[in-house]
Amino acid sequence: MHTHPPLRPHEPAARRRPLVLASAVLAAAPWAVDAQQQPATSPPMQALACLILPSQVADVGSAVIGVVETLEVERGDAVRKGQILARLRSDVERANADLVRSRAQSEAELRGAEAGRELAQLRLDRARSLKEENFVSTQAVEQAHAEYKVANERLAQARDALRTAARELVVSSAQTDQRVLRAPFDGVIVERYANLGERFEDKPLVKIAAIAHLRVEVVAPTTLFGQLRQGQQVQVVPELAGTTPRSARIAQIDQVLDPASNTFRLRLDLPNADHALPAGLRCKVDLGLRAAAPATLTPTGTATR
Repeated sequence: MHTHPPLRPHEPAARRRPLVLASAVLAAAPWAVDAQQQPATSPPMQALACLILPSQVADVGSAVIGVVETLEVERGDAVRKGQILARLRSDVERANADLVRSRAQSEAELRGAEAGRELAQLRLDRARSLKEENFVSTQAVEQAHAEYKVANERLAQARDALRTAARELVVSSAQTDQRVLRAPFDGVIVERYANLGERFEDKPLVKIAAIAHLRVEVVAPTTLFGQLRQGQQVQVVPELAGTTPRSARIAQIDQVLDPASNTFRLRLDLPNADHALPAGLRCKVDLGLRAAAPATLTPTGTATR
């Protein structure tokens, strides 16, 4: 067998170059190194685009037609549930409520009816006593009994009138309250459409948004469907300078997929009690799922991940 003589240190570099190149090719081959010795790299986390919105938005209007008398809030004000936002002119309603209230609180007619029944009762008892002693006729007793029945009916009518006045007061107060606009929930004033003296009929007076809890809308690919669960905690990164990632909870997962875009929607609940985050921000959400690792070829030619 023909063999090459061993290389000597004093031989020129040109004769050693083929061996150097062959060693480099072998070192570059993927199967030349044990896979366990290669550094393991994890695929990147999946981050999806999202939008931060108020949890509730309401256009607050009046149930009745009226003219704006007072405005209690300005744009950007924080309000509490039940707080007065505006008042409509209600001179007629207030006057009617005062009249009904005075009638409901007046017990003079009731006291008079009670006194009349007591008097009729005394007359009836006296007539019966005198009849037992044969001082009066049976007709006198019957007349006294009839007067007692009339007095008793008058007392019942007085009580009914007082109850009716109390119910009318409730209705009148409700009519007056319809001209007072109150905040339906805690939030901030987004827009104020009203001005003093302006007549309102159908359009809203103010817009209010709840931001103590924010709603995060996410559109996710269908490949993630089934990997998420309601109540799961995820990380939301607002696209606003100076903000840090926040924890949110998956509140809703749509069960109907969109075949056109091959996506489905998620809704997250993001606490914001300190009002540090404004609504309307774009964001990224980290669902805690890793993207699929890219396929690699093995020496046998099969693909692995």
